[in-house]
Amino acid sequence: MGVDKLAFTGSTGTGQIVLELAARSNLKPVTLELGGKSPFIVMDDADVDQAVDLAHHAVFFNQVRRRATNGKGQCCCAGSRTFVHERVYDEFVEKSRARAVKRVVGDPFRNGVEQGPQIDGDQFDKILRYVRSGVDSGATLVAGGDRVGNRGFYIQPTVFADAKDDMKIAKDEIFGPVQTILKFSGVEEVVRRANATHYGLAAGVFTRSLDAANTLSRALRAGTVWVNCYDVFDATIPFGGYKMSGVGREKGIYALRNYLQTKAVVTPLKNPAWL
Repeated sequence: MGVDKLAFTGSTGTGQIVLELAARSNLKPVTLELGGKSPFIVMDDADVDQAVDLAHHAVFFNQVRRRATNGKGQCCCAGSRTFVHERVYDEFVEKSRARAVKRVVGDPFRNGVEQGPQIDGDQFDKILRYVRSGVDSGATLVAGGDRVGNRGFYIQPTVFADAKDDMKIAKDEIFGPVQTILKFSGVEEVVRRANATHYGLAAGVFTRSLDAANTLSRALRAGTVWVNCYDVFDATIPFGGYKMSGVGREKGIYALRNYLQTKAVVTPLKNPAWL
């Protein structure tokens, strides 16, 4: 009851509990930065090689942790739903497979390692269950899909193609090294499908067309939209989500506003007590 404000970063499920407990106590305001299943959209005019590298980074960013952390060693805004235009889809899938196979997995304290282990056995098992679900539901496993070695919680960089929107690997936040590639044919279609999620933390757009960039930026229901880049942060850029990805914003003046209250003070200009 003595706490006036709460800020929480973590899973959507835990965020719901935090919000409920805050309401039951003194109705304190809460800001939440929660999960995501962010779309990364590759248009047909894209440079495929650059798009593959950026999409790979969008998914696998933050897989190496060189210091202690209480997280899973992954990224809440990972662009794990990779939507690729049908005209460049096959080339993109093949080059994404080749990039994933080259990714170096191992001890994150060694130079040259791109991906370390999952934080614990529970997360390790959860990710592999999602991989099995993807295979069982009919997605094409083009890279990875298994553990690395027989010690530790290392998972191969994994890429799925031919995924469908209703598959678990395309709906749930896996929080692991798994890229799901989906095919689309037009802007209106990809906007509808990208927004058909409970989440809305971030999104990525890769295109040479300013019109397409502007259209998608406005239409995507996400707190951050990166155009021809991904995971670019700054202390002044607001960060937070739509829908079940959170409430409020972090960073800059937008974050400060979460900790302020607006007060109105009214007094008559002719106050007898002051005469």
